[in-house]
Amino acid sequence: MEPANKKDSVKLYTLSTCIHCKRLKDFLKGRNVKFDFVDVDLLKGDERTAMIEELKKFNPNCTFPTTRVGEEVIVGFDEEKLRKALKLRY
Repeated sequence: MEPANKKDSVKLYTLSTCIHCKRLKDFLKGRNVKFDFVDVDLLKGDERTAMIEELKKFNPNCTFPTTRVGEEVIVGFDEEKLRKALKLRY
């Protein structure tokens, strides 16, 4: 399944050790939603710094998981908001 709209790419900012991040990835995989993700805690040096700065543009509190569906930002694992943003049925 493609994102709801081709321009609505799905990108996740996650931590490798975060249970909510794992639940989010499993939720999307279980619904065949294509997504890109980055486990920020596994990055090093300048790459990590740059990714955190990118994340802060969308989520100033820099909390995980953070999901971008096109221009929409969803902080945390919020199934209802994800279903709405991705136009998924229950």
